[in-house]
Amino acid sequence: MLARLQEPAMTEFDLIVLGAGPAGMAAARTGADGGAKVLLIDEQTSPGGQIYRSVLEAPEGRRHQLGADYADGRALVRALEHENISVEFSATVWRVDDDATVTYSIGGGGGGVARQARGQHLIVTTGALERPLPVPGWTLPGVMTVGAAQILLKASGVAPERAVLAGSGPLLYLLASQLIAAGVPPAALIETQTWRNYFSALKFSPGAIRGWRHLMKGRNMLRQIRAAGVPRYRGAKDISISGDGSVSAITFAAAGRCYELTCDTVLLHGGVIPNIQITRSLRLDHHWDDRQLCFRPRTDVWGLTSNPLIRVAGDGAGIGGAEAARLNGHLTAFGALERLGRLTVTARDAKAAPLRAALARETAIRPFLDALYRPPKELRQPADDVVICRCEEVTAGDIRRYAKLGCTGPNQAKAFGRSGMGPCQGRYCGLTVTELLAEANGLPPDDVGYYHIRSPLKPISLGELASLADDNPQKD
Repeated sequence: MLARLQEPAMTEFDLIVLGAGPAGMAAARTGADGGAKVLLIDEQTSPGGQIYRSVLEAPEGRRHQLGADYADGRALVRALEHENISVEFSATVWRVDDDATVTYSIGGGGGGVARQARGQHLIVTTGALERPLPVPGWTLPGVMTVGAAQILLKASGVAPERAVLAGSGPLLYLLASQLIAAGVPPAALIETQTWRNYFSALKFSPGAIRGWRHLMKGRNMLRQIRAAGVPRYRGAKDISISGDGSVSAITFAAAGRCYELTCDTVLLHGGVIPNIQITRSLRLDHHWDDRQLCFRPRTDVWGLTSNPLIRVAGDGAGIGGAEAARLNGHLTAFGALERLGRLTVTARDAKAAPLRAALARETAIRPFLDALYRPPKELRQPADDVVICRCEEVTAGDIRRYAKLGCTGPNQAKAFGRSGMGPCQGRYCGLTVTELLAEANGLPPDDVGYYHIRSPLKPISLGELASLADDNPQKD
C-alpha cells in the first residue's frame, strides 16, 4: 500500500515532487532509493498521470484495448511502494513558493482542507497540456480534445460514437486505434499536415531512423486504421464545426474539395505543450521554443531552473513523450540528490550515463515529429470571429483590435478585455494570445511574453483558505 500523508499542518521533506506521471513517479522512486524523504502530490485519485491513468484499476480487457505501452505503466506505479515515499492524491496544488513550500487542498468542492509542505528541493513534473485548436464551433457541446476522450476511455471505458478526429499528431492515430480496439471506430480522421510538412521533416530523417521503433508503432496504427475502413483526409483546412445546440457536422476543405461529415462528437488535437502554470507563477526563466511552438522553462541537463531549489522534469520542460519523461525523471532526481548531499558528483554522473544514452535515442525522432505535425498558422491564429478565450468569450478579432490600440502583451490584454482571467487562468488561450499579439505587433514571442500567473492556481473556497489558519494558530 502507498503511504498516504497524515499530518494536517506544515510538514518537511527532503524532496517534493508535483505530479505522478512517468517523470514524477520515476523521480520519486529515485529520490527515495537515494535516501531522501519524498512527498509525491497529484490531482488524480491514483498515480499514473494522463498516459497511465487508472492503469492498476483498469480491467484486463481495457488494458488490452489501450495497448502494451499503457500496461507498461504498472511497474512505475508499483515502484512507489517505498518506505521513504509519502503520497497525496486528490490534491489540488494552488500555491507554490520560491522556497519550495507547496500549498494544496484535499477534498475540494467547497469542503476541502488546505495543507502545506516544504521541501529542501522541489521537482515539478506536471506534464503537458493539449494545444488548443480554436476553430468555428469549437465551443459547442460535443467538441472535446483527444486527450479528454482518452480520459473517458482509460478511467471509465466510455468511448464516443460517431466521432470525428481532427488535427494532427501521433496521439490522433493512437486514440483512433484504441477506439477501433474498443469496438467503436471513429467516423473519420481529418488531418491538417500537408506535403510541405513532409518535406520540412525530411531533413530530420536521420533522427527518425534512429527512432525506428516509433515509426514502426505509427505504421502499425495506420494499418489498423486502414483495415477498419476509417477514412482519412489529409491537408485539411477551413475546418468548421456546426450544430444546433450540439455538434451535428464538421466541414473542411482537402485536396481541392469541400466536405461535410455528419457526426455526434468532434475530437480536436494539435499536439501537446508544456504545462507551465506553476513555473510561470514562480517567475522562473522561460524561453520560446520555435520548433515546438511553445514556451518552456530554462533548465540545465539536471532539470535545474533559475531557482536553485526547483527543478522541472518530463514534458513540462519540453515535449518528449512518456519514456523520455521517465528517463528525465530519474536524471533530475539524481541532480537533486547530489544537491542534497546524498550523491557525489562522480556517483551522479556514473548513474546518469546509461540513462542519458537511452534518452538521446528516445528523443532522436522528436525534431522529425515536430516538423511533420507542426500545427498550421490558421489554427494557431484563427479568424477574427473565432472565440479563443472560452472563459471570457474573447475572440481573435478582439485581441487584434487591442493590438491596434497599443496592447503589446498578454497581461495588458487582460485589462483590455479579460482574456486569461477565467477559471483556467489562461491555460487554453495563453499561447494563442501570445501568437496573435506577436503577429499583430511584429514582435517575437519572447518579447511579447506570457500571462503573469498568480496564486491561487486553481479555484479554492474561503473555507480552504481559512483552514490554513486553523492548522497554524498564531501566538499572541
